[in-house]
Amino acid sequence: MFEVGFSELLLVGVIALLVLGPERLPVAARTLGRGLGQARRAMNALRTQMEREIDLPNLDSAPLQRLEQDIRRGISLNTAPANDADTASLPKENAS
Repeated sequence: MFEVGFSELLLVGVIALLVLGPERLPVAARTLGRGLGQARRAMNALRTQMEREIDLPNLDSAPLQRLEQDIRRGISLNTAPANDADTASLPKENAS
């Protein structure tokens, strides 16, 4: 990706030495190294997780299809509602 040669690294090192000074340069280099190491480990963990997710077998959809069929059989849309006005009987009046 980045083609960085020895001369570029040497130039960056000299500039860092001038900017940070000899006392703070080792601390900054150590912090940068730790940060790059953590980023590399995170990328590797993400890559392995994605590879595991891609390699997962497809879920067996047969149990879900059976459940859907059972639900459709249990809830039949062709049945008439229980409180239909045509089939309801009129209440009888009490004769006194």
